[in-house]
Amino acid sequence: MTHLAGFAGISAISFAAIFVRLAGTAPGTTTFFRALYALPFLVLVWLFVRNRDVRPRNVRLMAVAAGTFLAIDLTIWHVSIDAIGAGLATVLANTQIVFVGVFAWLISGEKPSRRNLIVAPIIFAGVVLISGLGGADSYGEDPLLGVITGVTAGFFYGAFIFTLRRSSQGHDAPTAGPVLDATTGTFLAAVVIAPVFTSDFDLTVTWPAHGWLLALGLLAQALGWLFIARALPRLPAIEGSLMILAQPMMTVLWAQLLFDEDLSRLQWAGVALVLAGLVGGLVTRANRPREIEPART
Repeated sequence: MTHLAGFAGISAISFAAIFVRLAGTAPGTTTFFRALYALPFLVLVWLFVRNRDVRPRNVRLMAVAAGTFLAIDLTIWHVSIDAIGAGLATVLANTQIVFVGVFAWLISGEKPSRRNLIVAPIIFAGVVLISGLGGADSYGEDPLLGVITGVTAGFFYGAFIFTLRRSSQGHDAPTAGPVLDATTGTFLAAVVIAPVFTSDFDLTVTWPAHGWLLALGLLAQALGWLFIARALPRLPAIEGSLMILAQPMMTVLWAQLLFDEDLSRLQWAGVALVLAGLVGGLVTRANRPREIEPART
């Protein structure tokens, strides 16, 4: 059942960028409704386990604060999806693994391994190739903007993961607790960020866009995260790492099938380099005590 739950979660979040494209709403609007539609379900799940959630208030507030980083990340990531497509934007956002390592080094004093120092430039070489280097056959309306916003999203996603992980250290809580707190922070931040920093924020969304946003909130934000957060700590670390890596690869596949995102050869080479670097980084972590970060959601 653990493997099934993990696969279900990875499959759910692999459709996140697909739902974003299908909804076709503005980045800030998408972030707002993603969190809004996830919250009622997460509250219901948490109510069943609230007696086991004994985290102190300051720990919960830190998880809420982590959600503000996620709101920034999602809004920027949605810009990247519009600029360079669902598949490449998802691959780029998974550069978060590099930024989590940097934050752990600078803030927690966790020195990076030699292998991590090797894979970081490999990943960013892949990022450069994903931009298409100005080639006429590069996929995306604005590949350079897509790369810049995709990596920036990875930075803020890394900040979210690092902060949420620190808030959970030493506190055993049901999975629904931290996910609910973080999503609450995402919603509250979106209420501020979306109207102020995105000029096209719009609450008058109609169908079928609402349907795709509902799927995004329930499947990717709520169910996907709950399944992943429950399954991965119970799997052998190497299995969890490889399962995480499957998520961006699945998104690239869905984008190819549904939107005909026809990448150039340079961009495919960039995808290969980024994924190779992620493999190196994840395998390194698999040899440490198990702390696996979720892939881009």
